[in-house]
Amino acid sequence: MSSIDRSQAVDVSSSKTYEVRTYGCQMNVHDSERLSGLLEDAGYVKAPEGSDGDADVVVFNTCAVRENADNRLYGNLGRLAPMKTKRPGMQIAVGGCLAQKDRDTIVKKAPWVDVVFGTHNIGKLPVLLERARVQEEAQVEIAESLEAFPSTLPTRRESAYAAWVSISVGCNNTCTFCIVPALRGKEKDRRTGDILAEIEALVGEGVSEITLLGQNVNAYGSDIGDREAFSKLLRACGKIEGLERVRFTSPHPRDFTDDVISAMAETPNVMPQLHMPMQSGSDTILKAMRRSYRQERFLGIIEKVRAAMPDAAISTDIIVGFPGETEEDFEQTMHAVREARFTNAFTFQYSKRPGTPAATMDGQIPKEVVQARYERLVALQEEISWEENKKQVGRTLDLMVAEGEGRKDGTTHRLSGRAPDNRLVHFTKPDDEVRPGDVVTVEITYAAPHHLLAEGEVLKVRRTRAGDAWEKRNAAEAAKPAGVLLGLPKIGVPEPLPAVTGGCAVD
Repeated sequence: MSSIDRSQAVDVSSSKTYEVRTYGCQMNVHDSERLSGLLEDAGYVKAPEGSDGDADVVVFNTCAVRENADNRLYGNLGRLAPMKTKRPGMQIAVGGCLAQKDRDTIVKKAPWVDVVFGTHNIGKLPVLLERARVQEEAQVEIAESLEAFPSTLPTRRESAYAAWVSISVGCNNTCTFCIVPALRGKEKDRRTGDILAEIEALVGEGVSEITLLGQNVNAYGSDIGDREAFSKLLRACGKIEGLERVRFTSPHPRDFTDDVISAMAETPNVMPQLHMPMQSGSDTILKAMRRSYRQERFLGIIEKVRAAMPDAAISTDIIVGFPGETEEDFEQTMHAVREARFTNAFTFQYSKRPGTPAATMDGQIPKEVVQARYERLVALQEEISWEENKKQVGRTLDLMVAEGEGRKDGTTHRLSGRAPDNRLVHFTKPDDEVRPGDVVTVEITYAAPHHLLAEGEVLKVRRTRAGDAWEKRNAAEAAKPAGVLLGLPKIGVPEPLPAVTGGCAVD
């Protein structure tokens, strides 16, 4: 098949609409922003919120980490089949990790799908859609190696003031529960200059917070032969004028070296927050998982981080019920949680990932045992989270104002924001106008396990360039002609770690 020039990719004189449905990790969220950017660059416009498949192009950006991921996809595709029959010209595309894995079966099981593309060639989506339209047959194109870093593609960012920045893709680890390396390939690092240039451009647009993103983010440099490249990158971010907050996700304990801790502590705009997946507190289970550290090493890192940054909020991922996990193994996890005192933990019941070594291991744990252990772990972590949050009462914090993070803000007449350590804080709406991206200073008056309250008056409001960017973007969206883009985009800081449940991709 011959390739089609990008300028010929799509004829959208009639303002065709698109919808992107995202499943999985932060990398998929980042990829979806690029998919949206590609489609808008080709002339499509975003369908109204809640359109539920009522768009000219529906794109599924899939995840393959759960045992029932394929059932979920085919169920969703099945629901769209009658809609497509009634809507001539509608197209359906499937990308992401499940597409990379099941490239040969998706069109067979769902012949109404128009395009299947993989994790390495998301930039081809507009071309493939046009090719499918012209040739009137499904286009399946899966690249075996990365064609372009997602961050080099056009984007439609969900936030005007916060952004993801991809610094690497792929992973060199061989964790037995994870299929990501097989689908996203070996780690490939971006040039540091390209990363910093993108961040500077984002800051120029009004972005004040960035999150450095990679499957194993602190292994950055292994592809370019510099073991201290990640700490150097953090320090370089500290020199970018106008960049107020830097975060990253997710590091691996194996690569969490002292130079990274020093860079975090000594770079003012690197936030005192760390999300580092532990997965298990049992040395036996960690070995079975092929995690290259043990409990003592993990807790040692936590101790060093807290010595350098006493106020750091530390979160983690934990898998309960990994094959072969005994009651003694589970108690080791409980012990590690008590010692680490995580601000919060994303806990998952082990589920088989097709294609991973763990899926065929002996000693699969009965569901009722996994459930009981899971509930005990959640109860313990809830208790610790609440105790740790209570320590925040009485503190004065600077919050970056967010939108859409407080579901009850409308009824409680509050606004919401994120503290430097990424804790969610709901605060009393001040008399002065504040916009997402602006910064307010508040005193914490109450703590719950998963959020804080500042019920008194806001002590200070600082209007920012990020707030200006949010205001300008909203005005531009509202000024668009009716029928082109209905509703405002969802605005907000990138989701706290991890973005969605599933737990595979950025650990």
